[in-house]
Amino acid sequence: MSNSSFEEGKLMAVIGDEDTCVGFLLGGIGEVNEERQSNFMVVEKDTSAAAIDECFKRFVAREDIAIIMINQIYADMIRATIDKHLLPVPTVLEIPSKQQPYDVNKDSILKRAHGILKPVVRRR
Repeated sequence: MSNSSFEEGKLMAVIGDEDTCVGFLLGGIGEVNEERQSNFMVVEKDTSAAAIDECFKRFVAREDIAIIMINQIYADMIRATIDKHLLPVPTVLEIPSKQQPYDVNKDSILKRAHGILKPVVRRR
């Protein structure tokens, strides 16, 4: 947890269950900034949607975070907030969890991409 990653580039953040966070932390994404704010949130069974929403907004506001990964089950809990986030950075990636299978139809990025890439019907 050094300052070098802040100077060299941007961070990834994770909002997820314990297994998801531990996996990413073992992969080396863990960071604590000078204000002692971490770039991850472990969601427990008693964590409220308001707490997840607050954490998400805090990650979005941080200039050192470029990607926010969130388990789709928790993204569903704050869907309105996620759908309002339209900026490309930080990018929000919804990832599967053990509790719930991944649903392509709920993914905010894929919904936007589908709208952009929808085939245009040409008249001949």
